[in-house]
Amino acid sequence: MQQSVRQFSKLAISSPDQLLYGVSPYPLACGLGLTIGGGTVFPEVNFTLPAMNIELGTWTEVVAHYDEMAANILRRAVSLGVPGIVLEFELLPPMTERPEWGAEITAVLKRHLAACHEKYHLPCALRATPTDIRDQQKPPLMRTGEPWMRLKSSLEQCAAAGADILSIESIGGKEVHDQALMYGDFPGIVFALGVLAPRDMSWLWGQIREICDAHPGTVSGADSACGFANTAMQLAHQKMLPEVLAAVVRAMSAVRSLAAFEQGAVGPSKDCAYEGPVIKAITGRPISMEGKSASCAHFSPLGNIAAAMCDLWSNESVQNVRLLSGNAPEAYTELLAYDCRLMNTAAAATGGALQMRNWMTASDEWLSPQAAVLSPQATIRIASAIVAADTPYHRVIAAGRAAVEILKDGLAQQKLTISCKEQQWLTRIDEALDGFPASEEELTAEMEPQYGSLYDKASYGL
Repeated sequence: MQQSVRQFSKLAISSPDQLLYGVSPYPLACGLGLTIGGGTVFPEVNFTLPAMNIELGTWTEVVAHYDEMAANILRRAVSLGVPGIVLEFELLPPMTERPEWGAEITAVLKRHLAACHEKYHLPCALRATPTDIRDQQKPPLMRTGEPWMRLKSSLEQCAAAGADILSIESIGGKEVHDQALMYGDFPGIVFALGVLAPRDMSWLWGQIREICDAHPGTVSGADSACGFANTAMQLAHQKMLPEVLAAVVRAMSAVRSLAAFEQGAVGPSKDCAYEGPVIKAITGRPISMEGKSASCAHFSPLGNIAAAMCDLWSNESVQNVRLLSGNAPEAYTELLAYDCRLMNTAAAATGGALQMRNWMTASDEWLSPQAAVLSPQATIRIASAIVAADTPYHRVIAAGRAAVEILKDGLAQQKLTISCKEQQWLTRIDEALDGFPASEEELTAEMEPQYGSLYDKASYGL
C-alpha cells in the first residue's frame, strides 16, 4: 500500500465546544480573495442541467445553460450582499469522458466569477468535481486503462481552465460495498471501507496532489463517501436496510475520506460528505455540508444538524428549471444566502455561534440514529477512536464501535427510540465488530470466496 504523506494521530479539535460552524483551525485561502473557515459561513451553490441529452449536437445549448446559471446565481448573490460564495461544477459523465468539454464549462464559470469579483469585489472560488468514471468495466480498473486516463486528463484540464478547488466523489471499493450493503453483509462492508477504499483513496489523492502542485492556484480539495454512506442513507430512507446500519456505515466511511488529507488535501470537504465533521475534528480543515437546503436533490434525516459545524453551506445540486420566482439555481442561492446570514449573525453575538450550533444539533440529534452520530459530542468520540487506531482497517472497526456505543448510550438514556428490529440489528453489528480478525490480510483472505471476482486486486495494490 502506498505510504501516506501524513498520519493523523491526534485531533486538531479535541473539545465539542470548539467544533463550530464557520471556524476551522486551518482556514483556507483560495480563489479570488476568499478565506474559508476564518469565521464566516459562505454559500456553496451547486447546479446542473435540466433533463437533456449531452452530445455534440446539444453542446451549444449545454454551455448556454451553464452561462445562464452562473449569471443568475451571481446576480442574486450580489443583490443579497453575500460576504463570499463558492460555485461547484459537478461534471456530468460525458463532460469527464470528453475532458475538453468539462474544461470549457470550467472556463465559462471562472470568467463569470472573475468579472463579478472585479466589479463587486465579491470573494469567490470555483470547485470542479469530475465524475469518477473508472467503473466502466467489470471488475473496474482503478489505476490503469482508458477511463482513468480520461479522468486524469479531466482533472488536469479543469485545473488549467481555472478551477480553484479540485474534488471528486471516488468509487474505489464501491464494487464490493454495494453488494455487501444490499445483503446486509457487515464483514463485506468493513472489507470495502477498511481495506479497498483507503487503498484507492491513498493512490488517487496522491495523483490529485501532483496535479494541483503542477497548477499553482488550484488546491487539492477533498473527497466524499457519497457512494458508500449516502447510498446507505437513501436505502434506509426507503426502508431497504436498517437505519442503525446506515449510521454505523456513516461513521466508518470517515476513514476512507481521511486518506485524501493524509495525501495532502486541504479541503474544503465535499458538501455530500456528511462525514465532514469527523474530518474537521481530525484535520482542522474547513468542510462543506448540506442538509435541509439539499432537499432539491435528496431527502435526509439530517436537515439542521448537518449545518452545525459547516464552513460552506450547500444545496447539493439543483437543475436549471423554471420556478415561480425564477430559475431554481438562483432561488437556491437565495435560500443558502439566508441560511448563512442567520448563522453569521448568530456568530457575531457573544456565545451566539455555540447556541445556534446547539439548537441545530438538538433539533435533529435523537430523531434518527443517523443524526445521533453527527452531533459534536458524537463527532469527537468517533474522531478520537479513529486517530487512536493504527491502520485504516483498525480505524474502520474503531469508528464502528464508537458509533454503536453512541447509539447504545442513546437507548440506555431513553433519548433515542428505535424499533425492536433496529435494536436487533444494532446488537448484531455490535457482536460482529468483536469477531473480526486481527489483520486486514486475514479479512481479505476470508472475503476472497465471496467478493474476489468483483474487484481487480492490482487496482488496490494487492
